[in-house]
Amino acid sequence: MIDLSVPVASGFALLSALHLYWAAGGRAGAVAALPERNGAPLFQPGFASTLVVAGLLASAALLVLAHAGRWPAAVLPGWMVRLGVPVAAVALLARSIGDFRYVGFFKTVCDTRFARLDTRLYSPLALLLGVATGFVAWSTP
Repeated sequence: MIDLSVPVASGFALLSALHLYWAAGGRAGAVAALPERNGAPLFQPGFASTLVVAGLLASAALLVLAHAGRWPAAVLPGWMVRLGVPVAAVALLARSIGDFRYVGFFKTVCDTRFARLDTRLYSPLALLLGVATGFVAWSTP
């Protein structure tokens, strides 16, 4: 059987690193990563919220590796490993579907820079990571 745990965990780790970069004040790509209305971002994520997202992405990477036996499972509680990976998969699949307005494949606002990137990159990446994470969740012990 194909082991997707390392590529999936690597994807989560890279996304976590990107959020850490933004939390540290990096600006490259940050503007295009936020949904917009009338040319202005819908929200301005702060330092703490960006760190929380980075932490969740890093946790997802560790959970995937632990679930596949590639990280010492003793570091994390067993229930967290068993439940965390499917929850991450569902969260990513939900992200790809979106809010039906600004985010996801079924968004109605499609004429912004974010919307175009979301259609071409962000939502497909969320779908790919969601499906691959689900595959890891249900194909490994």
